[in-house]
Amino acid sequence: MAKRPTITDLARISGVSVATVDRVLNNRLPVREETARRVYEAATSIGYHAAGLIKQRMRQELPEYRLGFLLLRGNDVFYSDFAREIELAVSQSQRFRGVATIDFASSLAPDEIAAQMRKLAAKSRAVALVGPDHPTLTAAVETLKARGQPVFSLLSDFAAGIREGYVGLDNRKVGRTAAWMIARAARKPGKVALFVGSHRFHGHELREIGFRSFFREHAPEFTVMETLVNLEANQVTHDAMIDLLARYPDLAGCYVAGGGMEGAVSALRAARPASMPVVVCNEINAESRAALADNILTMVISTPLAALCRELVGLMVHAIEAGAANAPGQTFLPFDIYLPENI
Repeated sequence: MAKRPTITDLARISGVSVATVDRVLNNRLPVREETARRVYEAATSIGYHAAGLIKQRMRQELPEYRLGFLLLRGNDVFYSDFAREIELAVSQSQRFRGVATIDFASSLAPDEIAAQMRKLAAKSRAVALVGPDHPTLTAAVETLKARGQPVFSLLSDFAAGIREGYVGLDNRKVGRTAAWMIARAARKPGKVALFVGSHRFHGHELREIGFRSFFREHAPEFTVMETLVNLEANQVTHDAMIDLLARYPDLAGCYVAGGGMEGAVSALRAARPASMPVVVCNEINAESRAALADNILTMVISTPLAALCRELVGLMVHAIEAGAANAPGQTFLPFDIYLPENI
């Protein structure tokens, strides 16, 4: 039977004295964070019985912050996954002890989103949200900034130059990538459809710009039709897709630049066109995986939620502790691409 590691073993492995290990274990006298972490990592590596206690002691010394998050559509799989990753990132942070307050917007109306943001801000040190680029929301962010409360935009930017930072994808590149796939995978040139949730979502606007610019530059033989607004609603997308398939037998491709992917998939399954268009959607889940496997979807562009949430939480805490940035910036995460052959 292997000998149980002792406090002497722990001190030797971590390169500190037994007295220092004792201080870490019993919370006696201040111990530098770097030293405590070295002791904890050594305890974990050798299976020291009090490793959990050391971790607990370390967390007790951390500052405590309440962070607020406002997402869209609580019944949407993507935003449910987003909420879980936020909670995980907050609970696992080694920089602070925190509580994540997560709300879901009841509508896309800017005044309602601004009102929900203000309620969150009243009980949070910093807030982050998905919202439209609208003067009402910009004014609300400006008020919070004047109070010293940092606000971060998620997925789609808003209040540029006022909000603390944007965290999400480079949406123009996302749009160009979707266009590239349609131009390369279509059997022949034809009409191309594009759905956005709202023209007020800056991220959707950038995806549209990137999408159209690619076709202008590299595939002018395709015709990108007038953009369709689906309000990120599945039924609206379903009905519009059924209509597109009936009216345009030469439909070569379609990109759903925001939500509504499930509606597009259900329409394609119902219509089963003789010549299936190349369809690109966003976010990987059970529905999009199944559609890829059945060759209903050609490509899914997905947000790396775990990495995004870790980055976001770190930036929020930095803003709380260091103050507002002189030049509020953008943090772009690399996006994931799923195809029928790599799901």
